[in-house]
Amino acid sequence: MSNDNKERFTADHRAFINFTFEQYYAIDRYGSFTDANQFARFSEFIGIPCKEVAYHPLFNHNRMEALFLTEEYSFDPILIAEYYRQKIVSEKRVTIKMETQVLGVEENQGQWVLQLRQLDRPDALQTITASQAVNATYSGSNAVNRQFGVPDIELMHEISEMVFVTSPAVSQVGLTIMDGPFASLMPYGLSGLLSLSSVAYTHHKVSFDNLPTFDCQAKHPVCRPEFTSICNYCAHKPKSNYRKMLDQIRQYFNPEIDFSYFSSYYTIKSKLKASHIDDGRPTEISLLRENPRFYCIFAGKINSIYEIEKVITT
Repeated sequence: MSNDNKERFTADHRAFINFTFEQYYAIDRYGSFTDANQFARFSEFIGIPCKEVAYHPLFNHNRMEALFLTEEYSFDPILIAEYYRQKIVSEKRVTIKMETQVLGVEENQGQWVLQLRQLDRPDALQTITASQAVNATYSGSNAVNRQFGVPDIELMHEISEMVFVTSPAVSQVGLTIMDGPFASLMPYGLSGLLSLSSVAYTHHKVSFDNLPTFDCQAKHPVCRPEFTSICNYCAHKPKSNYRKMLDQIRQYFNPEIDFSYFSSYYTIKSKLKASHIDDGRPTEISLLRENPRFYCIFAGKINSIYEIEKVITT
């Protein structure tokens, strides 16, 4: 699905995409679930450019069964967020309510009736009506579903850390190690930073409850399963794994390549329970109530946003 929507997403967001770096995929020599031939066949099947590279001075080929040069882009999430923020602000048909909690939901004569409360003004209550509702709250999906009296979607949640590093030698190079408990390093949009993630070390805590429930919430009562806070600013977030991630990715580079830690970003990463084994990121868009309509959108990849057009009617 991501590959199907790649061309359109790229055309719509060209100003916020890094097209200039070289993206490599490597097959780990030890313990990979995919060998070089399987990866090459997969790339050919979905039409992704994939050229095997016999030698590259930046990399440690002793740790690789094979190295492939492919074509991959990196979008800048900060710039894209600001682009859509400005589009929404300029759209007269849209009313934005930030820092607002839904206190209650009722159905009345084919309409949703919502009672809202502003968090900074607890006494300021407001009632609004709507002919249909779209729940696109990601890790908060089930909390909202329950308010509307519709079934949960089967989710699991992870407190995850994305690490940002710098390296002059590989500032325009990306490397993803396939396929197992390995790591990925690539330019973070147009920021000049490199994002570093690891299957083994990015995820600190896991919750198999449909609501994101973690032991650290006991130390931070403002953060609750049905109304989570922002992990990145929390004093009780897990200790960074950036050293472990850097040690892991360094195994695949020439020892002379230097990496410097810049910062980490923490968030709750949610996915369908069915994806626990293969770590897939499918997008699920469901009509959970017909009259009045209620949709739940759970999107695993940003360029799958176009799938919404196939389901939601106005």
